[in-house]
Amino acid sequence: MTGGWRGWRAATESALYGPDGFYLRPEGPAGHFRTSVHASPLFAEAVARLLCRVDEALGRPASLDFVDMAAGRGELVTGVLAALPADVAARTRAYGVEVAARPDGLTARITWLPEPPTQVTGLLFANEWLDNVPVEVAEVDSAGVPRLVLVRDDGVERLGEPVSGAEAEWLARWWPLPGEEGLRAEIGLPRDRAWAGAVSRVARGLAVAVDYAHTVRARPPFGSLTGFREGRETSPVPDGTCDITAHVALDACAEACTPARTPQRPLLLRQRAALHALGLAGARPPLTLAATDPAAYVRALAGAGEAAELTARGGLGDFGWLLHPVGIAHPLAPSAAAAE
Repeated sequence: MTGGWRGWRAATESALYGPDGFYLRPEGPAGHFRTSVHASPLFAEAVARLLCRVDEALGRPASLDFVDMAAGRGELVTGVLAALPADVAARTRAYGVEVAARPDGLTARITWLPEPPTQVTGLLFANEWLDNVPVEVAEVDSAGVPRLVLVRDDGVERLGEPVSGAEAEWLARWWPLPGEEGLRAEIGLPRDRAWAGAVSRVARGLAVAVDYAHTVRARPPFGSLTGFREGRETSPVPDGTCDITAHVALDACAEACTPARTPQRPLLLRQRAALHALGLAGARPPLTLAATDPAAYVRALAGAGEAAELTARGGLGDFGWLLHPVGIAHPLAPSAAAAE
């Protein structure tokens, strides 16, 4: 039912993925917000290096998969293919997973799917996917009881029934709410299940989720539900005209699907640590280069600026990276974990 009161999960599902949903609009996500993929081609190059490390860990298989979850209009998967060494690119099967139709002009090398392949040998990479998996919102009432928040299509809210069952168990474990009126939480259970489902598709290789995230030690007291429209943050209104997003409890996702097929535990890093481990330093080029090769100096300076944006504290560098190896050793250097 549209127009009436319903939980945020159902309202967001309709607003983002329904017949007139936000993610089916022709301009695509890039028309409304800027991700690491859009910030710089250096991001795709770093992901390509990660795919090469997975390839090495797998023993250079005859067929190597790269799966781009929530592929938008194919920007990341296209950039990764372009950045791969020729011998790796020749063995790579590339997939874009997205609810929207296949973009015009996308290379035939990329298979476009509504869900990931059932068996992946390689790298499954989900950049800003889980934050758009719809979740329920809970708020503490005047009696100290967490209740589901109901919402209309115009964004007006009221409180519904007390949180119960598996959702109450999730809150107690991952986002315990003190009995203070007005405190809020996003119940991340659907994201745990979505990520576990994605990881289950990886036969051997690595699954990576990248998102704005928080952990149980530092949950936002009033939640993080928000909207984006035409590059600006706005109130989350579930009418299909804006993106609706909330930060991800990646620590809960990590525990939801620790694979039995590998002795390696999931690794949770900040983006800056992950990109540093993948060779993206962002160091300013030496001034001597300006004298010997001015054009190269300008290119290197621009690259350093882009790398700085991707790794900046208080910005893209604060993204969480959740890495699940399946049947292989961790492809990031141990120094990445030590840096955290």
